[in-house]
Amino acid sequence: MNIKNVILGKPLKSNEIAGEKLSRLWGLPILASDAVSSVAYAIEEILLVLIPVMGIMTFGAVPYVVIPILVLLIILVISYSQIIDHYPNGGGAYAVAKENIGNKAALLSASALIIDYIMTVAVSISSSTAALVSAFPTFHAYKIIISLICVFIITLINLRGIREASKIFGLPTYIFIVSMAILIIVGLFKVMTGTLNPIEYSGTILPQETIQGIGMLVMLKAFSSGCSAMSGVEAVSNSVPSFRTPATRNAKHILFMLGGIIVFIFGGTSLLAIKLQVIPLAGHTVLSQISSAVFGNSIMFYIIQVFTALILILAANTAYNGLPQLMYILAHDGYVPRQFSSRGTKLSFSNGIVFIFIAASMLIIGFKSEVHKLIPLYSVGVFVSFTIAQFGMFLKWRTLKEKNWQYKCWINGFGAMVTFVVSIIVFSTKFIDGAWILALAVPLIMVLMSVTHKHYSYVGTQLSLDEFNPYNDVSSTQCIMLVHDINKPFLKAINYANSISNNITALHICRHPEHAKALQKQWDDLKVPVKLEIIETPYRDIIKPMDDYLWAREKALKHGENISVITIKFVSNHWYDAILHNQTTYFISHNLSKHKNISTVILPFHYNLNKSFLNR
Repeated sequence: MNIKNVILGKPLKSNEIAGEKLSRLWGLPILASDAVSSVAYAIEEILLVLIPVMGIMTFGAVPYVVIPILVLLIILVISYSQIIDHYPNGGGAYAVAKENIGNKAALLSASALIIDYIMTVAVSISSSTAALVSAFPTFHAYKIIISLICVFIITLINLRGIREASKIFGLPTYIFIVSMAILIIVGLFKVMTGTLNPIEYSGTILPQETIQGIGMLVMLKAFSSGCSAMSGVEAVSNSVPSFRTPATRNAKHILFMLGGIIVFIFGGTSLLAIKLQVIPLAGHTVLSQISSAVFGNSIMFYIIQVFTALILILAANTAYNGLPQLMYILAHDGYVPRQFSSRGTKLSFSNGIVFIFIAASMLIIGFKSEVHKLIPLYSVGVFVSFTIAQFGMFLKWRTLKEKNWQYKCWINGFGAMVTFVVSIIVFSTKFIDGAWILALAVPLIMVLMSVTHKHYSYVGTQLSLDEFNPYNDVSSTQCIMLVHDINKPFLKAINYANSISNNITALHICRHPEHAKALQKQWDDLKVPVKLEIIETPYRDIIKPMDDYLWAREKALKHGENISVITIKFVSNHWYDAILHNQTTYFISHNLSKHKNISTVILPFHYNLNKSFLNR
């Protein structure tokens, strides 16, 4: 039984990739879950900023924060629909910046996106845990463990392939969207009929006095906190290749549907929060208070709580679709390790998926799965990529000057200005709370990617071949067998050596003189037709004497000649047998890799063990 196949499922052939593409039916819940889930914490983040400063006046000020966020969302949806049209291979802001601005802007955008996607997982999973412990307070002490389990489960499902993940995650997302629509419609109906009154709190919850003279600063900070609702828009443009043909049209349709859903849900819940005058409480999310006020303790309340937790988990799935695709493009361009460009057994970019799991888990542990601690690191990266994408498209229209280019320039130019202003606001207002970490992390990632690219470029130069001039007059390769005893593995080694060389030397590193004498005597008695060289090592070290011997042999080589060193590796049907064997082989082969003209040949020797050997 293959454990990997049990966990991940039956491997897929490369020509089955078309079956793994997303349709509009299943692509919407996969890529919209992040944006849709923003209602679970965006309005709460706004209230957390305003209420301590403005008190009861908060609810009159909320519309002046929510409406600009919704307008900006609409601008971004229109702008990214244009990016999808012109960059069908994905990459989003990175692809736009690389073509229209330059490599530094592209790396800045890529770094911001990498951070944003990882933060999406950490924030979404932590928010889902917060929703869960809000309904079931007894689980509060296990918040970090619950979050890590959720990350592991969503990682495992994504490793099983895009199609399977979309079917698993799609239905809960649709249920959440429908349940939120019911909540908003029923809530607004009760408001209009006068049957839904503001929530009553104790008098000590609201501040007794409001702070005067800093209204604009507070509003800007609340705006930056609420901009977490912007997340998810970039993911569609990054994941265009993941859609079925016609991929561009399907991606645009999903982007427009995403925009409409988030405007309705975010706007509707914000309106209910205003009418109910909801105040964030420890252990009770704003959404849970709204649903409790509208439905009481009915089954609908628990449905919303459960599916809020689920949608926040599923929101992380947006990153599992967007970031591996981005890492594939970066790997193709040589900015991250090439391993990120390889698909796994289920045709997903498995290395990118595992990378998300490791990075997000570290953030959850480091920040103790606290949403309010993670949010300051979240919004900045989103708007940096937004700004670069809009400015890049603005430059593109000015260069191409195709039909309606002035209109497109206005859209992307205005979008660039607004998102740039928002980036400054978000970074400055969140700087003390933790956004300063991004000022270190983004340049560090850029430097690492730049160094990686230089490395691949340098190695590529070393590997390039301008003329094909093989050495036709090279003599047979010299072959050195490492020998400890004359046994079956030795017989296999000498047979192999005779098949590739007529210049064979057997080398024994002597740590015990008595054993070396016995080996030499046995060698002579059997008349082994190969020269045996014995090197004594008084300090019992095998590697250095062997290394010195090989360096001397290597210096005597003629131009184009090389040496093959043969060693044996024991192979059994039990993984734990490696503890008892092969350590010496590993260290020898690792050391031999330093030699330029020496090739290491590792011959496997298979042996079988059964339980009967224990009875001997």
